[in-house]
Amino acid sequence: MKKTVVALAIMGFGLSAAQAQEMVVKIGSVAPLTGTISHLGKDNENGARLAVEDANAKGITIGGKKVKFELMGEDDQADPRTGTTVAQRLVDAGVKGVVGHLNSGTTIPASRIYNQAGIPVITPSATNPTLTNQGYKAVFRTIANDVQQGSVLGKFISGPLAAKTVAIIDDRTAYGQGLADETEKAVKAGGGKVVAREFTTDKATDFNAILTKIRGAKPDVIFFGGMDAQAGPMLRQLKQLGVEAKFVTGDGGCSPEMIKLAGDAIGSNAYCSMAGLPLEKMPGGAEFRDRFKKRFNADVQIYSPYAYDAAMALINAMAAAGSPEPSKYLPSLKKISFQGVTGTIAFDDKGDIKDGAVTVYQYKNGTWAAM
Repeated sequence: MKKTVVALAIMGFGLSAAQAQEMVVKIGSVAPLTGTISHLGKDNENGARLAVEDANAKGITIGGKKVKFELMGEDDQADPRTGTTVAQRLVDAGVKGVVGHLNSGTTIPASRIYNQAGIPVITPSATNPTLTNQGYKAVFRTIANDVQQGSVLGKFISGPLAAKTVAIIDDRTAYGQGLADETEKAVKAGGGKVVAREFTTDKATDFNAILTKIRGAKPDVIFFGGMDAQAGPMLRQLKQLGVEAKFVTGDGGCSPEMIKLAGDAIGSNAYCSMAGLPLEKMPGGAEFRDRFKKRFNADVQIYSPYAYDAAMALINAMAAAGSPEPSKYLPSLKKISFQGVTGTIAFDDKGDIKDGAVTVYQYKNGTWAAM
């Protein structure tokens, strides 16, 4: 009798029988939405949001019920402690999967929280290999890792740039230091000499002390492992000090914002890498760029296409399994294969993207141009 009364009460509020059968599935999204790299965090969140909106527009059904996906966005401030706090908040809120986090330094500690809860997490941007070397069964990424990227960067520095001497700086984050370490290995393997190894932080703005030391070593190339918020000002200060070495950084600096921050200090001797294909060469890149711009009135920064594919991987796995419950759709996620915006989305046994591409860019004519 109670069930009948409840059903009648719901219908009385104007909901149809179909609407009453609608299932709400929450998907989490975590990135720094405040602070110096909030532009990258919002880029990630918007990529996941566009995927959720596309899925809702298609009217996906799971187990015979129409699904309404809801994105729960959280700000981890690029801080490891905050990252674990918001991870637990999402678990407590009942999310069925998570797209995030942006930084390796937040993703790695947060992955333990998700693993304990059995909730799949797919990062579109955290590249430190430690993440998928932990043995967690529900951790994935849609972008190449630092071993792959560092190897390409080191070979590029020793090969096409023909650098004999290299100075390396990192921001002491899991991402920045990890990429710098892998790049250093590859430089040495290619016969290059590391004449200086310095570090800063991901909050710093003044690099004159370490750059003055590096100037004395007269390196052919300066490599920086870190984000655009530091790479841009670093280039400005290098110019002020009269340092003419080529400047190379990773995907954290391969953004339009980096160009803005560097201003007239950036030139044809600036290079960056991206763990993936150029947007225009991605299978769905051009269409994604246009739809993203129309929906959010913003240009793609770096990782939003990978966030879109990460969200779609969760949604496709749920649909394939006929259930949004993590324990039921995780097997489908492990063996999933579909054509995403960035390419074929399929994971290896560790959870890394299969055949992850890496592209090197050079600054030319006001933009990053693929080489």
